Amino acid sequence: MDRTPVDSSALRSVGYDAARRVLELEFTGGGVYAYLAVPRRVHRGLMATESLGRYFVREIRDRYDWRRLR
Repeated sequence: MDRTPVDSSALRSVGYDAARRVLELEFTGGGVYAYLAVPRRVHRGLMATESLGRYFVREIRDRYDWRRLR
C-alpha cells in the first residue's frame, strides 16, 4: 500500500485501501500498523485534522482491530 507522508510528531505516513477498508499508519518511532474495517470517513477525518496524533487517540486507537506490519 502506498502511504502519504504527513506533518505530525506522532505519524510519519498514512495509507488507506478503501476497497479493503484498511488504514495503514507509520509512526515516527518506526512501527507500521494496519487498522482493519476502518470507514472511509475516519481516514478523511484523519487527513483533514490539525493534530493527527490527537485524532488517532480519539478516533482510531482502541476502536479498531490492528496488526503490526513491521
